[in-house]
Amino acid sequence: MANLRRRILWHKQAHQWHWISAALVLGGILIFSATGITLNHAAQIEGSPTIMTRSAMLPAALLGELRAPISPSIAQWIDAHLEVAIVGHEVEWSDDEAYVSMPRAGVDTWLSIDRTTGAIEYEATDRGWIAFFNDLHKGRNTGWVWSLFMDVIAVACLIFSISGFFLLQLQAKHRAATWPVLGAGAAVLVLIIVLH
Repeated sequence: MANLRRRILWHKQAHQWHWISAALVLGGILIFSATGITLNHAAQIEGSPTIMTRSAMLPAALLGELRAPISPSIAQWIDAHLEVAIVGHEVEWSDDEAYVSMPRAGVDTWLSIDRTTGAIEYEATDRGWIAFFNDLHKGRNTGWVWSLFMDVIAVACLIFSISGFFLLQLQAKHRAATWPVLGAGAAVLVLIIVLH
């Protein structure tokens, strides 16, 4: 009797953890599954990037301030005249230019300032919505909030898988194919990894 009670308790707990983790990860799994396909076939999916460029000339009064770190007045001028916020982005300095890379998911963006003339060039290449979701899948240029979300999804997927394994174990007596199917899935995975 105690054995049956323990079994029922384990079944309820595993079921509870399984459905809660499934509910938490459903949206994430759908996104990661779809973008897994688009990433796997990136060469076959043609993108049509949109390139936007802007240029300006830094006033002579501000050109004298052009040194590391970028002064707030230069950053404000760029924001006001080019509608580009460079605050918070790392600036790479060379003898010829100050270069700011500002990528985000699906978009490659950069700005350069000629240190001699003050000529500013800005370019943003939007690689499209598939590239946006592919970057989300990889966590590329997505920031710490998305990284945290990916970690939460990964932990919830682990809970989902482990609780699912316990449910399989509890139901295996009533389903003869449980262990052969599970073993076949594991064998296919190992075989693909070995032969890769």
